[in-house]
Amino acid sequence: MSTSFPVTTGAPTALPDRMLVSAFLEYVPDHIHFKDRSSRFLALSRSLVRYLGGRTAADIIGRTAADFLPAEQARALHDEEQRILCTGQPVHGRLEREIRRDGRVCWFIAHRLPLRNESGEIIGTFAARKDVTRNKEMESDLEQARRDLLDASRSAGMAEIANGILHNVGNVLNSLNVSAAMIGSGLRQSKAGSLIRAGELLRAHETDLAAFVTEDPKGRRIPEFIRELARHAVETHQRLRQEVAVLQKNIDHIKEIVAMQQAYATTAGVVEPLSATALFEDALQMNADALQRRAVEVRRDYAAVPEVRAEKSKVLQILVNLICNAEHACQEQGAPGRWVSLRLETTPERDRVRFIVEDNGVGIPAANLTRIFALGFTTRPEGHGFGLHSAANAAREMKGTLTARSAGPGLGATFTLDLPAAA
Repeated sequence: MSTSFPVTTGAPTALPDRMLVSAFLEYVPDHIHFKDRSSRFLALSRSLVRYLGGRTAADIIGRTAADFLPAEQARALHDEEQRILCTGQPVHGRLEREIRRDGRVCWFIAHRLPLRNESGEIIGTFAARKDVTRNKEMESDLEQARRDLLDASRSAGMAEIANGILHNVGNVLNSLNVSAAMIGSGLRQSKAGSLIRAGELLRAHETDLAAFVTEDPKGRRIPEFIRELARHAVETHQRLRQEVAVLQKNIDHIKEIVAMQQAYATTAGVVEPLSATALFEDALQMNADALQRRAVEVRRDYAAVPEVRAEKSKVLQILVNLICNAEHACQEQGAPGRWVSLRLETTPERDRVRFIVEDNGVGIPAANLTRIFALGFTTRPEGHGFGLHSAANAAREMKGTLTARSAGPGLGATFTLDLPAAA
């Protein structure tokens, strides 16, 4: 790609080819462009050529943003460039929203600066923009997921489930924050400023460019500098792409949690045959992050049992609460080898199914076993005494029972949800 720069405010004038700058503009992933005082393109990166819909730089050079953007946006951009031309004041790190003619919305972190000749006169503008559209879309998806989660939890009226889900979402958000910080750090370490200085140095020696890059000590360092700059740009691009992939994976995880919650919310009040194994697994999924983070082993012992006849939302409310309590009991115990066991059994007549959640946590004193399902009773400082009370009520509403037993402090506890089997 041939790159040319102006020395007057008239029509674009081709100057001697600058091999190093041309190579940089060919491969840099960011949108780089130079314009004259009339806001006409003089040179631009290959990435910007593709974004504007051109095949080569020649398709773009000599034209203005009005040829590619909606009129209102083009006018605003022209006014911004004229302000820079008049004041010489640059714009650094501004978030810009751009609507293309096909209706697509794009976001950029933009740097706009005055372009000066060897005499210091402003002869145009220079800009470097990093495309952050994907980041903004993921932020929007995350915000929508949060709203969906709150709406679904509110409509279902299941406080314990919402609390468990939000807890897991919070864990995923921690990972999102780490990735966002990495991306922000990568953007702050951009070498755009070094590119500007290299351009100014080349412009200062445009009349003796060949001698400068072969004989002058500073000039001889420019090819290596450009190669190093290009290498840094490629490495940064790859690193940021990896972080974006991690962001997307975590957002997909949040969407899965929200979708599960919505599925149960839409069936609130409906009594139907349900798979006991699937109910246990769904409840476990909502507590999976906390269990994994606290190194609590999950043991499964699912016997072949018939389906239960119950409400999905209420069964899930109970099981999420029981698994969450077991995880907290293991954490309070503090000893290694923590585990939670999930079992499925039937009564001898096979007319009822038992969901059993057992742990090796702190256990329950005998005096508390008769009070544990009472409204307002809790042994945790942050507890509210509502979870087990509402779980017991939900079990009774489905013609079931919820019971607890423990051999005493430090000896773990076992909770059993007993529900009617489906015909």
